[in-house]
Amino acid sequence: MDIIQRIRQFNAGRDPERLALKYRRMREGPFIFLRASCHLFQDRLTELGATPAAPLAWLCGDLHLENFGSYKGDNRLVYFDLNDFDEAALGPDTRELVRFLASLLVGAESLALSQRQALELCAAFLDGYAGALAEGKARWVERDTADGLVADLLKSVRKRSRSRLLDSRTELNGKKRRIRIDGAKTLPASDGQRSRVTAFMEEFAARQPAPRFFRPLDVARRISGNGSLGVERYIILVEGKGSPDGNYLLDLKAAQPSSLLPHLAARQPQWDSEAQRVVAVQRRMQAISMAFLQPVRLDGHSCVLRALQPSEDRVDLTGCNRRQKRLAGLVRTMGEIVAWGQLRSSGRDGAAIADALIDFGTHAVWRDDLIELARQCAAVVQDDWTTFCAAYDDGAFRID
Repeated sequence: MDIIQRIRQFNAGRDPERLALKYRRMREGPFIFLRASCHLFQDRLTELGATPAAPLAWLCGDLHLENFGSYKGDNRLVYFDLNDFDEAALGPDTRELVRFLASLLVGAESLALSQRQALELCAAFLDGYAGALAEGKARWVERDTADGLVADLLKSVRKRSRSRLLDSRTELNGKKRRIRIDGAKTLPASDGQRSRVTAFMEEFAARQPAPRFFRPLDVARRISGNGSLGVERYIILVEGKGSPDGNYLLDLKAAQPSSLLPHLAARQPQWDSEAQRVVAVQRRMQAISMAFLQPVRLDGHSCVLRALQPSEDRVDLTGCNRRQKRLAGLVRTMGEIVAWGQLRSSGRDGAAIADALIDFGTHAVWRDDLIELARQCAAVVQDDWTTFCAAYDDGAFRID
């Protein structure tokens, strides 16, 4: 496989400014490279051969250490759960697991972990996953049920206010806010982009029970994520509950086809749009989803609209190599969350029923084969990153 051509082909047509940033980030290390190239990982996984036989389950599609986080559900409680469903699809659950295990092995260096420690974390993740499946009950993680690093995170985000988020992401002039353009989280929108998004929001607002809440005040291009950088994406400031401190921030992001589809034999539902797929699977797998999450269309293009929240964050892994026991607890919790999401969505549109998942977790004879496959995947990611770096340094990814 010509991975240079494959990467360029996959990213063709994206916003040049944000795409250049994506390539620059991919050059920083193999862990970021893995997170930013799910499509390439899926290609390589297929080349390596079949994953261990497993029941069909709903997959977030891009499972790795940083695709878990905190958010406030539409019931006003803050949860820790899976939080990225752009690649969601129906497939063998082992395809999901091997990507997470590979992310632990590839990310070991950036986390200052030895390979032995990384393999111990792989075992902890599978312990949590298989144990939760075997129990057969879909639980959830919120402040009263969390412990360890997750409890620390949920305790810290509880204190965050919307006005603090607004102050960090906007500039206040009198009683009017404007989105802060900092080149790190935002870039200016062109006149055409601003007009398109403003017109969309005005039409969207007119269909809502409280139209004034969604009245658009400002628009900017949003910089967020790794794999999706360069995809059309905006941050939108709306009136909310009133200016200036009652304003809300929304995220509008174009939805792309799942990178897993070419590699899956399972028949997929006939979704109305890519955004419907993303939102539907997210709602199926999460215990509670966040407010405003919905599929929409921007000039006919499928997009996901959701709120930006002060409670959104990830676990701080700084110095985690000195907290192996707590890190193992975090990874075990992540394994449980994946299992709970699959149990919660079992039996839906072709997914295996809960009994099949319970049996899979109870008789986990597939564990060693899966870890070995993850080790092979991790080695390939390292090699592909080295190839990418050489091409990047030679100017192969220069964007004029």
